[in-house]
Amino acid sequence: MSVNILLFKLALMVYLGATILYLCDIIFRRFDVGRFARWVLIGGFLAHTGVLVVRFIEAGHTPVTNLHESLSFSAWTLVGTFLLFDTRYRLPVLGAFITPLAVILMFFGGATFTRVAEIDPVLQSWWFPVHVVLAFLGNAMFTMAFAVSVMYLLQERMLKNKKLSGLFYRLPSLSTLDGINYKCLTFGFPLMTMGIISGAVWANSAWGGYWRWDPKETWSLIVWFIYAALLHGRLTAGWRGRRAAIFSIIGFLCLLFSYLGVSYLLPTEHRFK
Repeated sequence: MSVNILLFKLALMVYLGATILYLCDIIFRRFDVGRFARWVLIGGFLAHTGVLVVRFIEAGHTPVTNLHESLSFSAWTLVGTFLLFDTRYRLPVLGAFITPLAVILMFFGGATFTRVAEIDPVLQSWWFPVHVVLAFLGNAMFTMAFAVSVMYLLQERMLKNKKLSGLFYRLPSLSTLDGINYKCLTFGFPLMTMGIISGAVWANSAWGGYWRWDPKETWSLIVWFIYAALLHGRLTAGWRGRRAAIFSIIGFLCLLFSYLGVSYLLPTEHRFK
């Protein structure tokens, strides 16, 4: 078994362990479990970083050229983004929503494992890692926004129905969740914008045109407009709370289709190998 596979399985198992601990933190309402879960997750993130480093050394390029690598990199950026937010907000309950998503990404990444192959000549450009890192970091931010939006709607529903479950007592206030949602948007939107711009510049150097209306490009633009509308609504029309949460969820679903659906349902040059 190669070092890359061993580290990948280790990271997946540690992420799964962190997920179980975060869920136990909600069920048993013990903050010490949440703190321990964070350290376990950090251990998984370090192992996952090792996966990417080893893959980079083996491939000689940024390891995001096929579905396996893409899903793995998505999970890594998502966990890293959560850990950064957790240093500021210290919300173990958010980990119970984020780590299962990372486990799902890693599980399907493992199921689609492919060995390192020769890179497509089109990808042999320094624009490739710039475009990829910006795009995936933006996706991670919007995934965080999706998670806190789900939490917002759950808490709002419990308040309206006056049915306060154990989860309610671990959730932060509605204003805190709305603030995190906005913070994710203010970071994610510029990252997505720069990712699209860098991709356009790269396309011009590779194919002689900045925009060719490839389905992937078209759907990326649709997602950009959705989040642009949400940001504009927040800044000018005072969109807050429920409306912003619903908009964030819609944006994430469109982002998910742009990321995976387009690659398999529509003819595109951005198809995963």
